[in-house]
Amino acid sequence: MTDQPTHVTGGDVLVEVMRAHGVDTAFGVVSIHNLPLVEAIDRELRFVPVRHEAAAVNAADGYARATGRFGVAITSTGTGAGNAAGSMLEALSAGSRVLHVTGQIDSDFLGSGRGVIHEVPRQLQMLQAVSRFARTVERADQAREVLEAAIADLSTLPTAPASVEWPIDLQYLGDPADQTVNGPATVSRPPTVDAAALASAIDVLDNARRPLIWAGGGARDIGAPLQELAELLGAGLLTSNAGRGSIPEDHPLVVGNFASNPGLDALIADADALLSIGSHFRSNETRHYHLPLPSPHVAIDVDEAAVGRVYPAEVGLVGDAAAIVPALLDALRSRSTGPEAGWTERVTSVREDVRTKLEADIGAYGSICTAISEVLPQGSMIARDVTIPSSSWGNRLLPILDPRSNIFPLGGGIGQGLAMGIGAAVGRTDVPTLVMVGDGGLAVHLGELCTLAGEEPSCILVIFNDGGYGVLRNLQEANTGRRAGVDLFTPDFGDLAHSLALPYALARNGDEFRSALVKAVELGTPMVIEVDVTALSPAPKPFVPPVHVPTPGARQSRES
Repeated sequence: MTDQPTHVTGGDVLVEVMRAHGVDTAFGVVSIHNLPLVEAIDRELRFVPVRHEAAAVNAADGYARATGRFGVAITSTGTGAGNAAGSMLEALSAGSRVLHVTGQIDSDFLGSGRGVIHEVPRQLQMLQAVSRFARTVERADQAREVLEAAIADLSTLPTAPASVEWPIDLQYLGDPADQTVNGPATVSRPPTVDAAALASAIDVLDNARRPLIWAGGGARDIGAPLQELAELLGAGLLTSNAGRGSIPEDHPLVVGNFASNPGLDALIADADALLSIGSHFRSNETRHYHLPLPSPHVAIDVDEAAVGRVYPAEVGLVGDAAAIVPALLDALRSRSTGPEAGWTERVTSVREDVRTKLEADIGAYGSICTAISEVLPQGSMIARDVTIPSSSWGNRLLPILDPRSNIFPLGGGIGQGLAMGIGAAVGRTDVPTLVMVGDGGLAVHLGELCTLAGEEPSCILVIFNDGGYGVLRNLQEANTGRRAGVDLFTPDFGDLAHSLALPYALARNGDEFRSALVKAVELGTPMVIEVDVTALSPAPKPFVPPVHVPTPGARQSRES
């Protein structure tokens, strides 16, 4: 029996484009409307067959965040593309470089409404709603041009996902040799920072004696200059969840993702200047926008509309923070005075105090957090779904030393953590990936356990099982005293893991968890660790999310 001859298709065009940009993997669900793409990637590179299109985008997103390259998700047209849309919203919220390539019906039938299988009206408009860039391949020889334009947009700051829909007939007819490309695709460059604004910012920071820096997602790629600037100014570093690791979190000036913690109130109130870098100042990190912040405020953002949108900024610097921060650093190196005596010591003291207080509040979770910090090799990927352990301590106490290791759904949707962790683990084979999920969130994409078992990345899945949606349960009990829709039937995760030939351990305390984690790291292959939250002692204090719930009195006051 001889191999069938290989016929080139549009899939080979996609392979060539991916290779040219250093991307070796795509995640997706195979379909009659994307077969040429999947077949070529599977033949030439690596295709990871996930079980749901939303997970394909999440995995591509995790791959992109962990590697610094863009991630590729392949879906079918119609329902498949629709399934992917929710996860594209996460990529849009986080500014993730995800290239979503979806099939489309035959080009001759586009817009005809005749009921071709998988046809949906206005698919391109849907893609435009969840992507910054969305285009249709209109000719077989145009595919490379469209793909390169999408990738150029992925590389434009602020970053955002891109979508390409590709009619199935044009996928089959595509040929790398026939592609017409009208020159290289253009990557839009950030504006050059205004010199007068830069001078004003330098003046504010030079005169600050008790400064703070707030690092958002726009600070992730600055690197050493940001740390040098913080040290030069003696500034404490606050971060959003997205900005974690912009300076390694073991640094004594890094207060971290604690801005809304009451333990910081006095420090923030006494600060005499704030430098913010690429932050949305999200509601859950600013007490629903009621957190007072220092003034004067110097704001750096590549998006001009973001400057002063949430908190007024006396000075706005519009441009690439990776270029602006070094310019500030160079100008301030000759400053004659430093921070006020005792300010940096106070920053470090507050840093330790809020961590010590949180460790006391989380009870037995503290020993689990310590085990993760001590057992995982440095630089390991840490992916966290939206669940109580993540929201209460994983997003704050687990030290993030490299921003690329910080994988978390910033849009707040549950159920995305496992697929994001799989993508990170596939992209970063040099270190393990640990994924923190709740039983409720895992059930959203339970099928991705099959992907985990089939692909065998070095990925440790930790399931915190409290029998439902614990975050919402606590919110309901704090506000109404009643439960609705939060107590769930939960599978036997041990039986489930065994059915997939995945090693499994049950942990009811910190010692059992540490032993299981040591084994998982030694294995270097997927393993499931279930934490019985109901057995933990001492029990953690109930975590109630920082969600604004208006009271009837407040409504009457507003109406009057």
